[in-house]
Amino acid sequence: MSLPLAASTTPATPPHTGGLLLVLDGTAGLLTVAAVGIALLLFLIIKARLQPFVALLAVSIAVGLLAGLSVTELFGTVQRSDAVSTVESGMGGILGHVAIIIGLGTMLGAILEVSGGAEVLAGRLLNLFGEKRAPLAMGLTGLVFGIPVFFDVGIFVLAPLVYAAAKRGGKSILLYCLPLLAGLSMTHAFLPPHPGPVAAAALLHVQLGWVILMGIVCGVPAVLAAWAFSAWIGRRIFVAVPQDMVEAADEARQALLAEQRAAGVEPQEKPVPLGTVLAIIGTPLVLILAATFSSIALDPSTGRSVLEFFGTPMVALTIALVLAYYLLGIRRGWSRKSLETVSTASLKPVGNILLVVGAGGIFGAVLKASGVAQALSDTFNGVGLPVIVLSYLISVVLRVAQGSATVAIVTTAGIVAPLLTEGDHSQPFVALVIMAVSAGSIFASHVNDGGFWMVSKYFGITERDTLKTWTVLETVLSVAGFAMAAVLSLFV
Repeated sequence: MSLPLAASTTPATPPHTGGLLLVLDGTAGLLTVAAVGIALLLFLIIKARLQPFVALLAVSIAVGLLAGLSVTELFGTVQRSDAVSTVESGMGGILGHVAIIIGLGTMLGAILEVSGGAEVLAGRLLNLFGEKRAPLAMGLTGLVFGIPVFFDVGIFVLAPLVYAAAKRGGKSILLYCLPLLAGLSMTHAFLPPHPGPVAAAALLHVQLGWVILMGIVCGVPAVLAAWAFSAWIGRRIFVAVPQDMVEAADEARQALLAEQRAAGVEPQEKPVPLGTVLAIIGTPLVLILAATFSSIALDPSTGRSVLEFFGTPMVALTIALVLAYYLLGIRRGWSRKSLETVSTASLKPVGNILLVVGAGGIFGAVLKASGVAQALSDTFNGVGLPVIVLSYLISVVLRVAQGSATVAIVTTAGIVAPLLTEGDHSQPFVALVIMAVSAGSIFASHVNDGGFWMVSKYFGITERDTLKTWTVLETVLSVAGFAMAAVLSLFV
């Protein structure tokens, strides 16, 4: 079976003539607008150091005007309050799907973090696998704990555990931190409720159950390949445990404990049961997957409706959050005030993410309304590459050029959306395209990526060795994840 190509369509022409600027006629003009828009986006982020939300918004407006959209079409009109503009529909359309899921997932991760769930998970796995398999234990910790928490939060919480394991083992810290980072990075790129895959699912209209399933199927082999690389490179490059970071981590931990006590959260002598941690993390995944498969395996019935209700992403995550509030909070002596404080504090960093995702939705809406997306679709169709390959390559280029995985995902999803809407593609196939986009978004992390510097500084790795280890690790994850998605796309 061959990989599906973009559907053939007639050449696109500018559908609007009310814009502020004149452009070339036909597909050539729209492709020029697309090239100028992407170049401008990269310039604003890389050279001008503009915040990605502002850069995406500015480029969306510029592309719309250059492609022929009128000011009224872009922004609406004060005379008609009921008229929905392209900017409003793009922002609201994606955030209506994404904001609730990201918010609930963020609060869930915060409760697991503050309650000590990470320490319990890592401690039990280290005891289970023993000293010789401590790197595997750290990798599994990153893989499981990375589902509900952001990548940078995972590093902050789990780095002290890596220091301790590396000191006991007396080996290079790379043997312990790289498997952990592989797990955190994979879940961040491939699995909901992380912003990238959730945003792509909203833009490409895919059920999150399929994204979760394909994320697991493509992500786990990618992590295994990354773990193999970690074991190989960790024996060839020795990096000592950074004592300054150990001391800084102790100070940060004490500061965090002080903040928790001020919020009414007292540390518990009895650790959280491992089964409780795993149950809370697994509950939303199981519910969402059950709802997805019930729509395929069951005829319309009351039972199917019940499964679909509880498997609705916002319902499933709400259930998991309530469980975390009770099992990790109230039952362990937390006050309602402390729960509120921890939840509210966790949402502060989310605003920037949601704005970037929303601006990506605007960019996609402008591309579609102006005809630029259709022109790109026609051109990519003429290239003859499969949709899934094109999606990966576009994401790779955007990732390497500007560094942000989230920007790469939402921008690529907006560009490739017309390649999928024209064809009769199944939900599993489109979910695999999202996996290709997600895989491309983590390719070759280097100096323009904040994650590169976080890994380098937290684990005491020189810039040169970070390029040899972390950058290659991300590339292995990316290529292996894409390879799995491409192979699976032959059969769905």
